[in-house]
Amino acid sequence: MAEKQEEMSPTEMKVARQIEYYFGDHNLPRDKFLKEQLQLDDGWVPLETMLKFNRLKSITTETSVIVEALQKSKTGLLEMSEDKTKIRRSPNKPLPEINDDYKDAVKNKSVYMKGFPLETSLDEIQEWLNGKGAIENIQMRRNLQRQFKGSVFICFDTEESSKQFVERSDVKSFKDNDMLVLSREDYHAKKAEERKQFKAETKAKARHDKEEQQKQTEEKEMGLLLDEQTERLLKFSGELEDVSREDFHDLFSGHGKIKWVNFTRGAKEGTLLFDGNAKEAFEKAKGAEGGELKIKNNSVTWQVLEGEEEKEELKKIIEAQQEAFSRSKGRGGRGRSGGRGRGGRRGGRGGRDHGRDHGRTQFKGKKTKFESDDDDDAPVAPKREREDNDGPAAKVPKTENGS
Repeated sequence: MAEKQEEMSPTEMKVARQIEYYFGDHNLPRDKFLKEQLQLDDGWVPLETMLKFNRLKSITTETSVIVEALQKSKTGLLEMSEDKTKIRRSPNKPLPEINDDYKDAVKNKSVYMKGFPLETSLDEIQEWLNGKGAIENIQMRRNLQRQFKGSVFICFDTEESSKQFVERSDVKSFKDNDMLVLSREDYHAKKAEERKQFKAETKAKARHDKEEQQKQTEEKEMGLLLDEQTERLLKFSGELEDVSREDFHDLFSGHGKIKWVNFTRGAKEGTLLFDGNAKEAFEKAKGAEGGELKIKNNSVTWQVLEGEEEKEELKKIIEAQQEAFSRSKGRGGRGRSGGRGRGGRRGGRGGRDHGRDHGRTQFKGKKTKFESDDDDDAPVAPKREREDNDGPAAKVPKTENGS
């Protein structure tokens, strides 16, 4: 439609650009109203109808301005009727078929830009980009509240034009704002990496938070255990090479119930955990033996633990049992935490024994059981993964030129 080659005024440039956008490859396939108008008169649309479009109407309300602008345009996209009252898309420039090849072509000739102030208008961006390449479309990216996000997608006429634009030095800054300029392909690769990183960080944080919560819970429950289980530990030391854990059960049989024997065969010391007062059990057993409590005729030094010493020893016993429980779960079985060892009836070689009683312990701590024979696998909580929320942009209604 280039009947004249005069320079276009700023207003005429805006008019031509806006009308050509309406009839362009990016808008026309989606513009229901305009497609209906094309069906009425062999593709012709009256200029009076075009002036009903809000954005065009905001630029001019004069059909004469539209005529002048389109006559000076050099794109050849539109043609005008002889009486200059109607326009249509040139039959020589049919709409492309919207298929995968077309979509790939659009992606390859598009550029992503970020860094515009949020109050920037489309007119300001178009004016700034004027002369920097043959642009087919500018898409202002918006959030769900329709607010400008400060970034745009720019589609050029060719892939080569988009590559040249990315390399330009005069597009790296807008109003003193540093601009990020990427090909659309690089942008999607960058977003994919960011989503991957976000997902990994989210999972790591969730795992860390879970571990911290579990740690705090265990520390709290450990504190409760330490507060509840007082005066129940009896420490012993001496020559105990031929002594087994079963011998301690026999020694205190009828005097006190032993819940846990913390002793390795061949060691010279260990600890007994009673289900009740350790001092009372010791005094009863000692009285029954005539005032001196030996084991297999071996002299033994006995000490009822109290205060911080008792808490520290009890903490070691609890942690040892939790570790044994974890190992048992790791083997995938519901069975014993150890087979019959040299040291007694239960507990592995060099391990620790829970005692004769088969009932569950009175301890209420998390996974703190002293009866490994009865340990069941705890149910495993289902994994939950927090997905990242940076997905594809929501589909929004079409607006005026590129917005």
